Amino acid sequence: MANVTITANEEILQRARIEAARRNISLSRFLGDVLAEKFAGDDAYERAMREFLASPPWPLPDEPPRADGRRWMRRDELYDRQGSE
Repeated sequence: MANVTITANEEILQRARIEAARRNISLSRFLGDVLAEKFAGDDAYERAMREFLASPPWPLPDEPPRADGRRWMRRDELYDRQGSE
């Protein structure tokens, strides 16, 4: 493993020291775990986004269902401006 020197706000470092002590691990190990979790989350998001963008578009039904049984207003009904002339 490589050694790294970091510069951070003293308040942040104190919080990191406290959290590392709670977990009974070194500050170095704690910061390594935090970075690993961060990058794992980024990787999962990027993978999901690539899969989503690679999939074909979903066909939209003429009338998407609503939970309450009513129908959605069509665009021309929603923006009807008959009274504004």
